[in-house]
Amino acid sequence: MLWIKALHIVFIASWFAGLFYLPRIFVNLAMEKSAPATERLLLMARKLYRFTTLLAVPALVLGGWLVWIQYLEAGSKLPGWLHAKLTLVVLVIGYHHACGSLLKKFERGVNARGHVFYRWFNEVPVLLLLAIVVLATVKPF
Repeated sequence: MLWIKALHIVFIASWFAGLFYLPRIFVNLAMEKSAPATERLLLMARKLYRFTTLLAVPALVLGGWLVWIQYLEAGSKLPGWLHAKLTLVVLVIGYHHACGSLLKKFERGVNARGHVFYRWFNEVPVLLLLAIVVLATVKPF
């Protein structure tokens, strides 16, 4: 079980690294006006989004496996902190998909938001990760 947990942490850290950087590319895309630079940023964003998606899959599978081993297989009730953590994980998945939707808008040239929005949008995964780590380590309820 410790190997599963270690791999889960590695994939979560990698997934979040992508979620931290992708909106920074959006900040630059929202500010950029030259076509060559925009195309380069779009290429970077597309590749990062695909790679980040590939990292999310094992992170989620391994996390589900841990829940199965620790609680469901043993017939235990899920503790309150885990319900809260899983709710936040669903929000992270939603954020990930929102990044994909925003990327598609940039690709179609229909982005209507400025760089300030993306600077704030970039803070969301930091707050989600903070809350998830606190719930998983402190287990407050």
